[in-house]
Amino acid sequence: MTDETPYESTFGASLLEHEDAEPQNLSDNATMGELISARFSRRGLLKGALAVSAISATVGTVALATADAARAQAGGSAFAFKEVEAGVDADHHVAEGYDAQVLLRWGDPITAGAPAFDPAKQTPEAQGQQFGYNNDFVGYLPMPGAANPSAHGVLFVNHEYTNPHLMFPGVVEMKDGKPVLKSATPERYRIEAMAHGATVAEIRRTDGRWALVTDSKLNRRIT
Repeated sequence: MTDETPYESTFGASLLEHEDAEPQNLSDNATMGELISARFSRRGLLKGALAVSAISATVGTVALATADAARAQAGGSAFAFKEVEAGVDADHHVAEGYDAQVLLRWGDPITAGAPAFDPAKQTPEAQGQQFGYNNDFVGYLPMPGAANPSAHGVLFVNHEYTNPHLMFPGVVEMKDGKPVLKSATPERYRIEAMAHGATVAEIRRTDGRWALVTDSKLNRRIT
């Protein structure tokens, strides 16, 4: 290994994960998009923004786009909202009549006494008490005995990988006209390690807005 790693070889793959790829179903079986379209048309299970988020996170835009053709063949869809145009910009778009909010962000304090997030002064100890980096699996468990189980529960979030070029200011430099990721320090490795793992957080919805129960004994990081 060298002290400097080319930008594209280090995190090009992780960037590629977020791009839509062409469907690769080479069999005669139905695509994921077709299965979802048929299921929702048949049973009408779409019940609000939470379901929309689950579908988008699971299959991506390619599968949903593939479902458009299946809906046309099936003679319609149970989806009653106006479609959001495809595209990438700085805003988080949701269908007209729906709402979205940020519940937890990378670096948000999770455990009691956790420090506020400062991207310029990260430490392994602080990251071990703060919300981890990237979200993969997200599970919601209703709180036993809650008056409204759909509005009070425990969230489990898996933090699968890190993107150091986005996490740390100044770690990318230009060399021979190409971006290069600087060699990681032991401290940076430890911070990234603590950003992996999982978060357990008690959350509650009040007046239509979700929030972390900051003094909950259930809140923790698993690293």
